[in-house]
Amino acid sequence: MCPQDNLKTIAPDVVLGENVSIAPFVNLYGCTIGDETKIGPFVEVQKNAYIGKRCKIQSHTFVCEGVHIEDEVMVGHGVMFINDYLPAAVSSDGSLKTDEDWTCTPTYIKKRASIGSNATILCGITIGEGALVGAGAVVTKDVPPNTIVVGNPASILKEL
Repeated sequence: MCPQDNLKTIAPDVVLGENVSIAPFVNLYGCTIGDETKIGPFVEVQKNAYIGKRCKIQSHTFVCEGVHIEDEVMVGHGVMFINDYLPAAVSSDGSLKTDEDWTCTPTYIKKRASIGSNATILCGITIGEGALVGAGAVVTKDVPPNTIVVGNPASILKEL
C-alpha cells in the first residue's frame, strides 16, 4: 500500500476508469470518473456525479450530486457546483430536512469546456461545448458553446 492511500476516501461504490490519478485528501463516493482523469487534492465528488475521460479537476473543488461533466473538461481550483434551487436546513414545520425533502437539479458541463478558479455554478444549467467560464464567475444561466463568460452574474464577454 502506498503511504498516501490512507489519505484518500474512495467508497467501494465509486466507478473508476483506467489510469485515473487521485491526489491525497480526496473524498469520492457513489460517483463515476472516466479514464485518464486527474483529481487534485481536497476535492469531493458526491454520489450520482459523473466525470468523463481525460478531465482535470483541480484542488478544493466540490462536485455535488447531479453534476455531469463530459470528456476533456478542465475545472479550476475551488470551483463550487450547486444542486438545489431552494436550500434550507429545515422544513416549514421546523423539522430537519431529509433526502426526501429536496430535489436534486442536474447541471451539465459539455466536452472541452473550461471553468476558471473559484467559479460558482448554479444548478439546472448547461455550460456548452468548448465554453470558458472566467475565474470567480457566478454562472446563473446556460453558457452557449464556444463563448467566454465572466462576472457576477456571468455574462458573455466574447465568442471563441
